[in-house]
Parts: sequence; structure tokens; C-alpha cells
Amino acid sequence: MHLPPADRTLSPHTGYSRAHWEAAADALLAAAEPYATEDRALYHFPGDRQSWSGRLSDGLEGYARTLLLAAFRRDETALERYADGLAAGVAGVWPRIEDRSQPLVEAASIALALRLTRPLLWDRLDDPVRQRAAAWLGDALTAEAWPCNWELFPVTVGGFLQEIGHAPAESRKAIDRGLERIEEWYVGGGWYTDGDGRKFDYYNGWAMHLYPVLHAWLARDDRLLELYGGRLSRHLEDYARLFGGDGAPMHQGRSLTYRFATTAPLWLGALTGRTPLSSGETRRLASGALRYFLERGAVDADGLLTLGWHGPDEAVLQGYSGPASPYWASKGFLGLLLPAEHEVWTAVEEPAPVERGDAVTPIAAPNWLLQSTSSDGLVRLHNHGSEDVRYDPYYTRLAYSTVTEPSTSYDNSVIVGDDPSRTDIVPLGVGDGWVASRHTAGGGARVTSVVLARGAVEVRAHLVTGAEPGTEVRLTGWATRAGVRTELLPAVGLDAALTGVTGEGGALFAAVARLTSEADPVPLGETVTVRADGPGELTVLWNEGPRVRVRPDGSGVDIVVEG
Repeated sequence: MHLPPADRTLSPHTGYSRAHWEAAADALLAAAEPYATEDRALYHFPGDRQSWSGRLSDGLEGYARTLLLAAFRRDETALERYADGLAAGVAGVWPRIEDRSQPLVEAASIALALRLTRPLLWDRLDDPVRQRAAAWLGDALTAEAWPCNWELFPVTVGGFLQEIGHAPAESRKAIDRGLERIEEWYVGGGWYTDGDGRKFDYYNGWAMHLYPVLHAWLARDDRLLELYGGRLSRHLEDYARLFGGDGAPMHQGRSLTYRFATTAPLWLGALTGRTPLSSGETRRLASGALRYFLERGAVDADGLLTLGWHGPDEAVLQGYSGPASPYWASKGFLGLLLPAEHEVWTAVEEPAPVERGDAVTPIAAPNWLLQSTSSDGLVRLHNHGSEDVRYDPYYTRLAYSTVTEPSTSYDNSVIVGDDPSRTDIVPLGVGDGWVASRHTAGGGARVTSVVLARGAVEVRAHLVTGAEPGTEVRLTGWATRAGVRTELLPAVGLDAALTGVTGEGGALFAAVARLTSEADPVPLGETVTVRADGPGELTVLWNEGPRVRVRPDGSGVDIVVEG
């Protein structure tokens, strides 16, 4: 991908300007075009992989997601091609939108693109084509959605159809139904769970906030924009802290192959004026993420987005991931809706939160503790509240970061017996420098966990109850990665191999961990002292900080900071 020279005057942190975003969008669109079918209704990208929805649906996905990119770019030449594809698609090529089917997802992208570019695309179509397209989209109004962010796809389709006067009553009903549904999943502080339970991930930004806020903005509905825009602004206070100094987003959750779609909520805040971030900080975070991926193999030699994180990587894929799935990243180009003279493009870049100083930040809604260090630009997420419906290493590990990824050797886990599982997570609170939770482990044992964090150092304590006496317990730390130092030292109840055994009643184990890119850090053993003070109680004395008393028990955790 050929990009303009770096602009270090306007963008001292990333070198990227609006011209870089335009060039990247143009290159992605040009690379995708040869894979369109002759009628332009489907885009079949190369490779052996096929999603569980099948080849036809995958081809529709290729059309819809690249159309969204063309819409954000407002490329009239490209939009003419997509108009041809739309006419063919609704004439019988595309699969129907049915209950819980992938075409419902893609219908939302198509409807949003048509709404954003109405004078350039929709209004230029022949009336019979418009009628067929509206009829095809109309099935989305009554199709059953999966009970998660999918509830917002009929909202997005309904918003467009209501605007053009098609099935206004049904459109209004679909909008109201979807917006009412997500109220059940709003947990406060700018955070949604993606459906029932406690599934916190990037779907907060690129779906749960994106669709309602864009709908309210496009509909010029001040009441809805005040509601959803306020939530977005609050979310961005936390969200901005999930990016490393190198631009990397936190490596946590599903659909990570969407990569720089992680920038969509940043741009959305600027677009709607609902953001706590300055224009220079917004662009620095967004451009940092785009640059991070473009420099690490996200695009292959043919200019296509690969299925993976850096380059191809099956570890971050799901059954629904097809050849065109990575083009959900098109949402990251939302910022191009803002004109070149907007401050988000003209302001000088400002440092990201991770670059402004070390921070340990509690996030109450997901019960996360973010730990960032400015010297190496690393961000660590201590997860004591997010869990998928099944054991999933991208949701249920104790910690994640911007430089590591979950490993098959069960990093950041408490292994009771031979079982590394962590289910039924119960948040026990998060505060200044600490976070705690309780979960079910192997053999029905219960583990109450507390993490204290300061600088790059962590103290991890785990009270294991309900296990048979003599059960082995092993703690694991951060996954290894070139250029990063990972350390885990035993502190209480563990031998040099980070292994201990349970006795009668509960058994308390503690270790000191560190993840850092610093070349010559202070020896880990000199940063903190951890000792057991009677059964079930720890005293933690930071070398340059306070003394903290920690008492986990079966019902909760007591944290007392002394000076």
C-alpha cells in the first residue's frame, strides 16, 4: 500500500494525516474491485476459508462491507459500481434476509451506506430498482435477531427505510423495538454488555454505540442524540485508555480480525460532538491504530485485508468469519465523513492517555482495572468481570494487554488440579489500584482473586476454597513475546515453580507479576514485599508507596490502604 510521506508537523506521533486515510481507503477499494462478480453484486475474495453461512452469504458480505467503505470515502466512481451491484443483487442474486441469518447483518451495512450517500447513489437509481431494494431490505424489519448487538441491525435498516418513506409504520416499530432491547444491556458508565450476561468487548464501540448514535444523528433526533451521545462520551473516557503507545488496541474479545474498526467510536464522538477527547487526541488514537495494523501485515501483497490480527491468524477467527469479514474494518473510516477543514483533521496530534504518564484506572461497569506505563507504552487489562457463555480465552483470562495474546498454555490463569477453567465470574469490586472477583474452577472449587497494581508491577492473590485437600494449584503469568519481558515470582504459598497445594479449609496463594518492555527495569523482587499475616490475610508493602492489607474470603474482599 502506497501512502503519502509522513507529516510530522501536523502529526508528530503517527505521521498520518487525512491524506493517509484517503489513500488507505482508495487502496483497499481498488484491491477489492477485481474480486467482484461480473454483475458486481457479490465479492468473492480468494482463499479456502468459508464461513458457516456459506459462499453466497460470504459474497454478499464482501459487497456490503466494501460498499460501506466507499460510502465513508464518498467515492462517486466506486459508488456507481456499487449501484450496479445493488440492482443485480436485489433482482434475485442476494439471499433473502431470514431469522438470525448473516444477510441481516449485511443489510444494516447496505442501509447505512445508502443513507449516508443518498444523493450520490439511492436518488440516482431507477424507481423499479429502488422498489426492489426497499423490498429486500424490508425483510430485516421483521427478521428475528440474535439477542445481542444484532438487535440494532433492524434499527439501522428501519432508519433508512423510514427516511425514504417505505413501510413507515413497520420501520418505526423495528427502530423502537431494537432501541428498547438494548436498554436491558446498558450497565452504566457508558458500557453495554453484548446481550445477556457480562460480555464486554469491542462490540460496545463498533455496534452498541455506533448504530444508535448514528441513527439519532442522521435522524436529527436531539432527544435520542442526547441519550446515546451522552453514553458514548462517557464510554470514550475509558475507551481511549485501551490503546498502547504503538497504536495497538487491547487484544481482548471476539472479532479481532476487524482490526481498525476499533477506531469507529473515536471518530463517532468527533462527528457528533459527543466526546471528552480533544481533536488532536482523537486523531492520534485513530491514526495510531491504522498505522499499527498497516505496518504489521494486515494487508497482503494483493492489497487485501487478511483474516487475522497482524497477518493471517486463525486464533482470532470465529465460525462466522468468512473471506470478507475483515472488511468490517471499513467502519474505521467513519472519520472521512468529517470535512478536511474540520478540527479533527487540522489540529496537531496530542499524546494518547498511555503517553501522558503511568496510570492505574478502575472501570466499574465491566469490573476491569487498566494499568498503563508511559515508558514503554504498554496497557494491561485486569479482567474481573467479563465472561462469554462458554470458556473462551479471549474473555475469561485474568489479564490481557496491548502486546500479548492468549496462549494455548493457559497464560494468566489459576489452574486447580489440571483444570484451567474460569467460569461463573462474580465481580467483587474495583477501586484505586485494585480489582477483585470470584469464579468457579476445576472440581467445583471457588477462587477469590485480588490484583493490586502499581507502575508495571502486579500483586496477584488467590484464595482457593472447596477443593479437596492436597489439590495442586498452579499460577501462570503473561504469555511470552519477543521484545517483552514477562515475570512471575512466588510470594505466598507457592514454590519456585509457582505451584502450591490446598489444605483443610481455604488456601491463599500470591505472586508478583510484571509485563514490561523496559530494557533494564528495577529487579522485580525489589519493587514490593508481600507477606502472609495470619490465615487468609496479606500485607503488601510497595517499595515507593503505601502499605495495603488484603483479606479475601468466600463472600468478598477487604482492602485497607495504610498511608
